[in-house]
Amino acid sequence: MILPAPTELMRQDDAEGIKQQVVGAVIDHEEQILLLQRPADDFRGGTWELPSGKVEPGEDLITALRREITEETGLTIASITGYLGAFDYISGSGKHTRQHTWSVTVTATDGLRLTEHEGHRWASAEDDHPVSAEVKAQIAAHFQPAHA
Repeated sequence: MILPAPTELMRQDDAEGIKQQVVGAVIDHEEQILLLQRPADDFRGGTWELPSGKVEPGEDLITALRREITEETGLTIASITGYLGAFDYISGSGKHTRQHTWSVTVTATDGLRLTEHEGHRWASAEDDHPVSAEVKAQIAAHFQPAHA
């Protein structure tokens, strides 16, 4: 699978006036994906989402992806298997934000530990995912035959 160049994605975001970039992952383990629940007192409190986080200054998208997945879940990315696209939203601080999402596999799941979320669940393609419409679209893209 050919993945888009992270530098090109970043350049495009800059040209389109994106003020903050976020990276996210559909973590696939034995045809189940990991969903995380935000703390009730946080931005979008109580909602379910993919593991994701902000890109730090000077960091490229893939480095940020690997760092954020490890920070938020304790898991290590084994491979990046596909790019699922991006969606825009306004952050809690009012910034025009774009989340880029990839399909990934991890080395193991027994080290799962949550640092920023209050719950997790493993979900299949058939489950009704309690996430935003944008994230549902990315999950659906992940389970398409080209990504499966």
